[in-house]
Amino acid sequence: MPTEPLPVAPVASPEVVEIERALTRITYLSTRARQHERLMALAGVPLDRAAVALLRQVADSDPLRPGELAQRLGVEASHVTRTVQQLQKSGYVTRIPDPDDRRAQRIQLTDAGRRAIDRVREAGARGMQLALGEWKPEELRQLAMLFHRMVDDFLAYAVEDEPGQEAGSPVGAG
Repeated sequence: MPTEPLPVAPVASPEVVEIERALTRITYLSTRARQHERLMALAGVPLDRAAVALLRQVADSDPLRPGELAQRLGVEASHVTRTVQQLQKSGYVTRIPDPDDRRAQRIQLTDAGRRAIDRVREAGARGMQLALGEWKPEELRQLAMLFHRMVDDFLAYAVEDEPGQEAGSPVGAG
């Protein structure tokens, strides 16, 4: 089955180039191993990056099948299976029957998992509060609104490019 060529994108404006540069910098800063270790130490939670990403996704949705989690996280199903097994052994998630198909299972946070992800989020927000402490509340509201708008637009664009994707479902982030 032939794939359609990607549409030719217009030349990016200088503003978009600067946004891309800033996003690259913030992504780099937020995904560094040292930053993750610091965040986990502040949260008092011994989780690797894959486990945190999975817990965040489960916390932000209804219980999902492992395949749905893999799709939303943009990883192979085997990665989700291994991470879920580790999190289940640690008591952070549990498997529950899928109400639509009793042969399948969904992944759900346990109380310990909810407390862990809440601590991770709280530690991250405290660090962000320190970094943005000099910003005015109106600037913070505007930044939050623009970030949400940007994510929504990215998702809408990605959904148009990915047949079978639901609106609002993240498309593989690599």
